[in-house]
Amino acid sequence: MNAKSVAQQALGRYGEDLAVRRLTESGMTVIARNWRCRSGEIDIVARDGDCVVVCEVKTRRAGAAGREVFEHPMAAVRPGKAERLRRLAGRWLADHGGPPPGGVRIDLVGILLPRRGAPVVEHVRGAA
Repeated sequence: MNAKSVAQQALGRYGEDLAVRRLTESGMTVIARNWRCRSGEIDIVARDGDCVVVCEVKTRRAGAAGREVFEHPMAAVRPGKAERLRRLAGRWLADHGGPPPGGVRIDLVGILLPRRGAPVVEHVRGAA
């Protein structure tokens, strides 16, 4: 594994840790992290009351070296990614007893790491 992918993995883990903290502070219970199947991976699966929440986490550094145009973390979930998340949510539900009474929701947590100061964490419910 090269140094860049190690750094990217560390950044992703850090962002997911921040996302878990935000979700639990808002009253959710995290029930799985980095759930994988052949079709892909769900970053976080949580419970919000009687609803299962599939959560995608996107972490970006502000003004990263070599990037002329900065893309906000929330802009990284395009229609194709949203459809993939919906399919993965269906697969997770099928593997874990079907949909709960409150159904399923797909959320997005975007994390922006500024050059200075605290990370900015945004949680969007029902993003996809």
